Amino acid sequence: MNFEIEYIEKLANLADEKQLTEITIEDGDKAIIIKRGAAAVQAVAPVIAPVPVASDIQAETQPKSEAKEASKGTAITSPMVGAFYASPSPGAKPFVKVGDTVAAGQVVCIVEAMKLMNEIESEVSGRITQICVEDGQSVEYGQVLMYVE
Repeated sequence: MNFEIEYIEKLANLADEKQLTEITIEDGDKAIIIKRGAAAVQAVAPVIAPVPVASDIQAETQPKSEAKEASKGTAITSPMVGAFYASPSPGAKPFVKVGDTVAAGQVVCIVEAMKLMNEIESEVSGRITQICVEDGQSVEYGQVLMYVE
C-alpha cells in the first residue's frame, strides 16, 4: 500500500468531490482511514504523521454552503445517519410541508436510526422554504433535510 502524502491527499480530495463521509483502505495490517470533517487523516500500523487535509476540505466547502443557505434560509440538518420520515406514521399527514410556518422547538420530521425514532426539531422560527429529501430516503450525518426562512 502507498502511504505517500500525495496519495493520501488524492484520497481526501476524492472524499470531498464525492461527498463521502469516510474512506477506509486496508492492506493486511496497514490501513488508511479518511473521515470528512475530522481534524486529521488517521493511519494505522505503521504510524505516520497525520496530514491536516480535512481543514482544507472544510475551508473549500463552507463558503459554497453558506451562500446556498443565505438564499434558502437556515438549514435543518440530520444529526445522524438514518431514514428520513416526513410524518409520524405511514399514511399520516406530514409534520410540515413547504410554505408552513414553524416555531423554534417544533418537530419537523423523524430520522430513524437503529430502530429508534428520533424527532428532529426546528432550531428557528420561520417558514419552510424547501424540503430536500423524500419520505423514507436514507440520510447522512449533517445532510440538509429542509430550509427555514
